[in-house]
Amino acid sequence: MTKHPILVRSISIISATTLYAALSFSQSAHAESAQIAPPPSLAVKAYLLKDFNSGHVIATQNANMRIEPASLTKIMTAYLSFKAVKNGHLQLTQTLPVSEVAWKVEGSKMFIEPNKPVTVDELMHGMIIVSGNDASIALAEGIASTEELFASMMNKEAKRLGMKNTNYVNATGLPDPQHYTTAEDLSILASALIRDFPEDYKRLYSVKEYSYNNIKQPNRNRLLWLDPNVDGMKTGHTESAGYCLISSAKRDNTRRISVILGAPTDAARATESQKLLNYGFQFFDSTLVYKRGQPINQLKVWKGSENIVASTVASDVYLTLPKGEYANVKAVISSTQPLIAPIKKGQVIGTVKFMLNGKVIEQRSMVAAKAVDTAGILGRAWDSIKLLLQ
Repeated sequence: MTKHPILVRSISIISATTLYAALSFSQSAHAESAQIAPPPSLAVKAYLLKDFNSGHVIATQNANMRIEPASLTKIMTAYLSFKAVKNGHLQLTQTLPVSEVAWKVEGSKMFIEPNKPVTVDELMHGMIIVSGNDASIALAEGIASTEELFASMMNKEAKRLGMKNTNYVNATGLPDPQHYTTAEDLSILASALIRDFPEDYKRLYSVKEYSYNNIKQPNRNRLLWLDPNVDGMKTGHTESAGYCLISSAKRDNTRRISVILGAPTDAARATESQKLLNYGFQFFDSTLVYKRGQPINQLKVWKGSENIVASTVASDVYLTLPKGEYANVKAVISSTQPLIAPIKKGQVIGTVKFMLNGKVIEQRSMVAAKAVDTAGILGRAWDSIKLLLQ
């Protein structure tokens, strides 16, 4: 159920830089703090559960432990492939050559062949749905000429996304001592792919089977059959990595992303992922606080063509909290004072902090909702006098 956004109540513009505001809710503001069960015990090496909209990590174990990603690597290969299509470097209907390297690669395959045309779109299906190593290499070579150069692109993109503990040496996830990542970094990557390429995610990641070269293969993500809320993501497995699964599930407007690494069996990675997702949905709520562009309050402007400017946020603000705790949140708004024109649209003019039990749980910059030009000479002079008399 979608809850009402938090609204700042009865804020007056004063010279003080910090304003305390109560929050209005659809439920009692005196609700007792919820008693939250601990995360489930999972038979895995590492895991992480996060809310997609807020980015809040709900539960985690060994999130920064270095692990072998196996075929979870292909999420980055897919990210760069989607980006190449978006930038016009590749076309979905374009055919790519199949090299000897791609054809002979070990592990899972979609069974492409040299001298047989295969399109970018077919390769994307083969890589994402049936985890084809051959498709991954063909795409990597189509984008960067060689898999080695593509791996350099992967590392550059990982750095840009904020994946601080990841290094790629191939496009497939085949084992290599220098090919590693963490649960935290994988959650960053999964979120980025869904955020940056939502239509590609929707089109490909929930497909349950794919046929190519007269060979039909199932998607290895069992949760696509077991849980109607799960709409993708990716499996991975090698002997050393164990069974891994990144899953994303959506209920109403709430999306959770779970990362499971090092489960003992194929079945276990599905059941442990489902436990983690169910825990997140059962015990936590994610609430839209402010929409991008929604006015938060009005701030006094000095020496401007207008006397006030509305503050807002540059992107949607969500809070993910244990059920029942939303009623105990307070907002603390700090504004730049004196606020002197000219002011650019999007200029940072303050901060809103969300407090729970005396601690800051989230903080966002407030920005100007519109530009305010400088006043004329008389207006600037008059405001200068008033500022001196304050």
